[in-house]
Amino acid sequence: MKKTTKLKQLLQNKSTEFILEAHNGISAKIVEEAGFSGIWASGLTLSGSMGTRDCNEMSWSDILNIVWKMADCTSIPILLDGDTGYGDFNNARYIANKFEQVGVAGICFEDKLFPKRNSFAKGEEQELCSISEFCAKIKAIKDSQIDSDFCMIARTEAFITGGNTDSALDRANAYYEAGTDAILVHSCAKDASQIEDFMKSWHNKCPIVIIPTTYYTIPTEVLENMGISMIIWANHMLRVSIRAMQKAAATIYKGKNVREINDDIANVLEIFRLQNMDELYSAEKKYLGR
Repeated sequence: MKKTTKLKQLLQNKSTEFILEAHNGISAKIVEEAGFSGIWASGLTLSGSMGTRDCNEMSWSDILNIVWKMADCTSIPILLDGDTGYGDFNNARYIANKFEQVGVAGICFEDKLFPKRNSFAKGEEQELCSISEFCAKIKAIKDSQIDSDFCMIARTEAFITGGNTDSALDRANAYYEAGTDAILVHSCAKDASQIEDFMKSWHNKCPIVIIPTTYYTIPTEVLENMGISMIIWANHMLRVSIRAMQKAAATIYKGKNVREINDDIANVLEIFRLQNMDELYSAEKKYLGR
């Protein structure tokens, strides 16, 4: 089955699906091996892994070079965080096509202005683009996609910028009418009240995706009962790796050796396994006779 079809089915399933963030080839492979059905290629963690800020400091082509390797070494679909689309409808459709060509199964664009800034970085001070401008992006992407199963997800930042439920619904309804495959309703609240209010008035018009980074303590069954189609754990692979690397670096520096941490880290053979070195050994035997 095509990766695009897999992602579309995940969004349209009656049960709530879960996908996890990855930011390079090896983290993507780990996500797949853990059992997840899909990968979130996060703008925050892709830029963070390169040491740049989540403010469109990395170009879309920089991100393309990372994500195509993620797609190349995994068999589950990747949903890309495409920020705002790097410009108007023409930029958005061009970029969507390029990521589709390298194996991305779907792309998510948000309704803020370019250059965007991460939603946790003074989100209430950020501005949204007009509804008509964002609908033009949706229509352009859907008209120009190559594979009919390629998914475009419209992300509204209405709650992030201080809007109420009505403003979020106004935008979501417009995006639904414009043809989006799903809507990501983003909230940085400490509880799920904004999402709950939204869902009470949504009536399952199209799949709803959420990112419960700040309201992660809400029991999963509560979110499932609201009718959420997909939950994204959006930045946890990078966050856990940062903590592990900081601890390891400090321990090695202090002890001037690696004995204390050696039993807690992956050995080189595990890296080789994730890199699929066995395939190379087999190929060398076949083609080089060794």
